[in-house]
Amino acid sequence: MQTTLEPQTSFEVTNKGFYGHFGGAFIPEMLYPNVEELRQNYLAIIAEPSFQAEFQNLLTDYVGRPTPLFLAKRLSAQVGATIYLKREDLCHTGAHKINNTIGQILVAQRLGKKRIVAETGAGQHGVATATVCALMGLECIIYMGSVDIERQKPNVDRMRMLGAEVRPARSGSQTLKDATNEAMRHWINNPVDTHYIIGSVVGPHPYPDMVARFQAVISLETRKQLLEKEGRENPDYVVACVGGGSNAAGAFYHYLNEPSVRLIAAEAAGHGVESGHSAATTALGKPGVLHGSRTILMQTEDGQVTEPYSISAGLDYPGIGPLHAHLFDSGRGEFYSITDDDALKAGFNLSKQEGIIPALETAHALAALNYMSLTESDVVVVCLSGRGDKDLSTYTKYL
Repeated sequence: MQTTLEPQTSFEVTNKGFYGHFGGAFIPEMLYPNVEELRQNYLAIIAEPSFQAEFQNLLTDYVGRPTPLFLAKRLSAQVGATIYLKREDLCHTGAHKINNTIGQILVAQRLGKKRIVAETGAGQHGVATATVCALMGLECIIYMGSVDIERQKPNVDRMRMLGAEVRPARSGSQTLKDATNEAMRHWINNPVDTHYIIGSVVGPHPYPDMVARFQAVISLETRKQLLEKEGRENPDYVVACVGGGSNAAGAFYHYLNEPSVRLIAAEAAGHGVESGHSAATTALGKPGVLHGSRTILMQTEDGQVTEPYSISAGLDYPGIGPLHAHLFDSGRGEFYSITDDDALKAGFNLSKQEGIIPALETAHALAALNYMSLTESDVVVVCLSGRGDKDLSTYTKYL
């Protein structure tokens, strides 16, 4: 049986950090020592038996893993297929983000770091980072776009209650992209004692690979749970939302080399792909460099990053992680563009059909079910990446 941290073969990152044509570490010289220290040490650190023991114990006793694989009977009847929900919303802090922050805080400790910096969009990664910093007694600074601070106030309050300092990013669109820029600047200026916990499978190598390894616990558990429930490890489809794409990377990880399993990624189309207010990266983007890696991103003809938009604060990112860019480019992944309206309808529908209020990010994945050609014999796993408490103020505008 594969462990959480084993890489895949065909989709394994290269030594230089590439997935196919995408990845790498395109970084300023001042950032090189930080990234190189991490690259040289992360694999050895996470392979240590003491690391694995502490990581697994915290996932069990603190995060609350394994998370359930729930058969959504009423949704299944409505869709016309067997729909399972991988309940990452039941993790401590309310989303999958904690899987990665637990792993990275343990890496940071072993590198002797005393301070943590992070970026956040929807606030779930910020909360998860503030949580593990409180657990381990490390200083925590979170950068968050000013727009996101307003629309995700409950998560901002949680971060502050946990002891984190929340710093607003006021440049650009004042959302996730800009928060990431500010966090990277902070790291450049504080290279010795600070570790940057990136929240998604983005950024310079080794971050996309490291984050995917920590999130791979999602698909590892899914295989075991599906075998118990259906007598098979492999579903016909795995569906997840993609902004940067950490929950999708984790949900897909142990199925990457299983061609019978179709991998479905739901991106945020905002007001519509061609509306000018969208974050549908694969529909609108082209190859380029964003936040330290070569990937697919939305950009103008002269290479300036296009401002993204989504009703979901966690999906309004102008690019995708290099693994997902490779999945799209190779045809291994299928990418759907989901509008705000689609996501809202899917969020309300799950709430009324199954008594589960999903995060707006997750609602995009649920909406993709309506565009898939499913049959009664199909078994589908949807990564329910987060709960909708943080989005109630948005949802209630449409009640």
